[in-house]
Amino acid sequence: MKTQAIVTSRPVVSISAERVTQPRTVEQLITGQATTDGDGVKLTRVLTQGLQKRLDPFLMLDAFGADDPQDYIGGFPDHPHRGFETITYMLTGRMRHHDSAGNEGLLQNGGVQWMTAGRGVIHSELPEQEDGRMEGFQLWLNLAGKDKMIAPWYKDLQSETIPEFTTSEGATVRVIAGGSHGVAGAVQRELTEPLYLDLHLADGAVFSQQLAASMNAFVYVYRGELEIGDASVPQQRMAILNNDPSSDGVTLRAKGASRALLIAGQPLREPIVQYGPFVMNTQAEVQQAISDFRAGKLVN
Repeated sequence: MKTQAIVTSRPVVSISAERVTQPRTVEQLITGQATTDGDGVKLTRVLTQGLQKRLDPFLMLDAFGADDPQDYIGGFPDHPHRGFETITYMLTGRMRHHDSAGNEGLLQNGGVQWMTAGRGVIHSELPEQEDGRMEGFQLWLNLAGKDKMIAPWYKDLQSETIPEFTTSEGATVRVIAGGSHGVAGAVQRELTEPLYLDLHLADGAVFSQQLAASMNAFVYVYRGELEIGDASVPQQRMAILNNDPSSDGVTLRAKGASRALLIAGQPLREPIVQYGPFVMNTQAEVQQAISDFRAGKLVN
């Protein structure tokens, strides 16, 4: 049956169904690690440092979600970054961004904050709420060695600016980056070509997405449960998808109403050397980043 898609949020030039004939299977299921970051914010680190090479170009995925303000109210006071991009997706809540490049923005329900740290930036992310639920994700996307020292860049993407479409098979898709079914995402990147989809699936809904065989890809289920091939992926689990050179995409089926992130990208295949908020290609570059931060040189 051919999938028909209807745009629900803003005009899109063209819509086309995506047919997957050799879907990827699940290589491994990952349970995230509970931790804290910033000023005591409770979160789950889903993509950890040990998976960076396998899921290149992605460096980290944190999931946060709490109803108790004591679990998030401290936020993330001033801290530095160099050498990569941060993508923060807020499902529910309000967070204020300030950085040393002079940028300021409010991240709120359904919005995305995309920041390129490049050669260095110091920023803060602080809640603008004293009660209620705060829930979302932060993804770290690596930069190629040649781009690690570019000028910092920042953009707020409010919910209504993120392209969204619904298929006749019961899937609503928010296209944060990359493209799906002919719909271009809110952000595009060369080299890493990230795909970042937020999928809302009705019970029994099927969704297929074409993926280049060269891409590393994973799915994180944050509501309900999905079937990928013969594997069941329960809530709060990440499924790393196999890299089969004959595959042309992935097909997901919802077991009950479900929501999930589908993330994929082209690997950089470069050395990854991380020390906290600095991700470079060599130890010497990391030491330089530390020295520059201590000398106040990350303030633009």
